[in-house]
Amino acid sequence: MKTEKKLSQKEQKALVGNAVIDRLFERGLIKSGMKIGLGTGSTAIIAVERLASYIRDGKVSGIKAVATSFQTHIACEENGIPVYTLNSKEIAGKLDLSIDGADEIDPDNNLIKGGGAAHVQEKIVEYNTKRLIIIADESKLVPHLGTKFPLPVEIIPASRGPVVREMEKLGASCVLRSCAGKDGPIVTDNGNQILDCTWPALSDGSSPVNPAKMEDRVNKITGVVENGFFTKNKPLVFIAHADGTVEER
Repeated sequence: MKTEKKLSQKEQKALVGNAVIDRLFERGLIKSGMKIGLGTGSTAIIAVERLASYIRDGKVSGIKAVATSFQTHIACEENGIPVYTLNSKEIAGKLDLSIDGADEIDPDNNLIKGGGAAHVQEKIVEYNTKRLIIIADESKLVPHLGTKFPLPVEIIPASRGPVVREMEKLGASCVLRSCAGKDGPIVTDNGNQILDCTWPALSDGSSPVNPAKMEDRVNKITGVVENGFFTKNKPLVFIAHADGTVEER
């Protein structure tokens, strides 16, 4: 009996990154003249490159992009996608569509984002968009947020001690994120630091965290810039599976 090949995680990312642009274009959800937010990370960059191919082929024109990180801004420049900011008069603070990846996705399409330390700019963009599209491979699906992949919390460096103390009061364990290829902690595009915070799972394996409530509670701590729970703009999610299918939910 022949065993069908299963797609690797890298292949799943390529599948969903390309498929999402194709499907959105076919449905008229990507069209000429749109203002589009473009996310950060390996899966999102595949979608950026696919969108660029549509522009080069003349399938769409007049696209105005807002990038969520230096990485994505550079990718747009390299691929010929015009880049603006939310403050640009051409954008006027509001986007038609945003496409991004995620680090965890729960059954209610709540998200944890920020594995690439770009969640502050991602949230600014994606909380100011009419339609949010999230793309990911199947490994990002979880029953509960915050028990495995840590919640990134961007902080003003001078506030690290007090923020850790307040996060511990909320039941979290915190680690200051270190930077690969550089001594010391990671520095975000905004010049800040990242605390990675996790909550131990309960005895039944569930999470003690309500993502929507915790998103607000963490942001009330003095010194916190923004955290990686995304609950206030529910997305349409595209998930690539190892069997080669792309699920929508």
